[in-house]
Amino acid sequence: MIIFDRVTIEYEDAPGPALRDVSLTVEEGELCLVVGHTGVGKSTLLGAVNGLVPHFTGGTLYGRVTVDGRDTAHHPPRELADVVGVVGQDPADGFVTDTVEEELAYSMEQLAIPPATMRKRVEETLDLLGLADLRHRPLHALSGGQQQRVAIGSVLTAHPRVLVLDEPTSALDPTAAEEVLSAVTRLVHDLGVTVLMAEHRLERVVQYADRVIHLSGDGRARIGPPADVLRTSTIAPPIVELGRVAGWSPLPLSVRDARRAAAPLRATLTGRPPVPVRERGTQERPRLLAARGVSVVHGDVAAVREADLDLAAGEVSALMGRNGSGKSSLLWALQGSGPRRAGTVKVDGGDGGRTADPRTVSAVRARRLVGLVPQTPSDLLYLESVEQELAQADAESGTVARARALLDRLAPGIRGTTHPRDLSEGQKLALVLAIQLSAAPRVILLDEPTRGLDYRAKAQLVGIVTALADEGRSVVVSTHDVEFAARAADRVIVMAEGDIVADGPAEEIIVASPVFAPQTAKILAPLPYLTVAQVEAELAAGRRT
Repeated sequence: MIIFDRVTIEYEDAPGPALRDVSLTVEEGELCLVVGHTGVGKSTLLGAVNGLVPHFTGGTLYGRVTVDGRDTAHHPPRELADVVGVVGQDPADGFVTDTVEEELAYSMEQLAIPPATMRKRVEETLDLLGLADLRHRPLHALSGGQQQRVAIGSVLTAHPRVLVLDEPTSALDPTAAEEVLSAVTRLVHDLGVTVLMAEHRLERVVQYADRVIHLSGDGRARIGPPADVLRTSTIAPPIVELGRVAGWSPLPLSVRDARRAAAPLRATLTGRPPVPVRERGTQERPRLLAARGVSVVHGDVAAVREADLDLAAGEVSALMGRNGSGKSSLLWALQGSGPRRAGTVKVDGGDGGRTADPRTVSAVRARRLVGLVPQTPSDLLYLESVEQELAQADAESGTVARARALLDRLAPGIRGTTHPRDLSEGQKLALVLAIQLSAAPRVILLDEPTRGLDYRAKAQLVGIVTALADEGRSVVVSTHDVEFAARAADRVIVMAEGDIVADGPAEEIIVASPVFAPQTAKILAPLPYLTVAQVEAELAAGRRT
């Protein structure tokens, strides 16, 4: 169905080819997973399938890419639209209508599909992706995860033979991600749709893949069965890392298979409590933020209901919950610029014990109290270069070169002349974080910061939030990434329908929930292990004794 024949793709001014002499075939009815670190060419490979590369992105393509017999060099994207459906990393970028139902019908209108057929397909897709209750909702009023499902649905209604998905679960909570992946695999197994998917959260998708394409970073690609490729790849989900540590062969790719293989490992670890993910100390932490009775209403929807929350210095809190549970609304209300129907927020300004509400003070002082990085960091980037963004941040914070120093610590090597829109997702996050930290806020709020980040970048982010907490700040990370929460958080706060329904130590909250438990906890339950690093440390300690 998809054939790459000695394909090389080069971009002007790039240090080397994005793809180098790639030859591979993806068969009809196959789900093929594309893996690799950020910036290795995954999006380029996906874009070559429907002709976006090079017709839209520019660059030079050598070799030949054919899809269902059509050469993409001679067929621009509009001539492949009936065969290839594409969903990009940011679903909102592809929306062209106002409501969910209109968006699902739009692609069929462009293909001149009869109205009766369109109506039937819209209904089927609404049910398939759990969107029936949202059919008349404005797209701008949806949560990030809901928008992702609509974007996938708008492509599915055209019944393409090839589906290209770039980070399809990045904005979804674990349950919604399972629903979407279940729908995708149903298309593969029942209808013979060919799916090419790039995803950083491999723990969610690797068990569904027929084959894996690994991009190593030098432009070359390797394709093969998932267990064979991931055994030696530079990027792997926790289940594979645990299998490597334990020496399992063949490597399990599902929690069910891993639990069967893990019986000897559980016996070895029984009675040996793991080292804490983070040393918390015994001293009482001073409170930096106190929120009481915070309520947020959007139209007729109560997004946050009388929430009470205390945030302490030196603490990393993970804010979790399904899409639309009110997490982003709560963060914006705490930061002060978001709507707040009722309630109070008091932040310790670090100046003699005085507290202030970020909503009622000047913008300069508010930035010193609470800093927020939104779901889409580029929303805060509006100047023409990284250097200008950093200079503006210093000017607003009354500092000199602090933002540049922070950026070099978070993501060294970013040139000041680079346009912010040309940065990778991880680099954009680092830039916006440096801009916000230049004001030295006491409380830092991060809304879905792991979107678009690979495992290596997430590990760096764990180090960043840990360092911020060690400096005496309070960090709140709103996230659907249970693996990140297990590695970074001291505390987990769970929201549902605007209410805070659980709040406690991370190891207690996430292990008690089958939805939020990380893979290691599921595999080794009932043992209290959360991460592969804990298992590796305990096995190493056992060998020394």
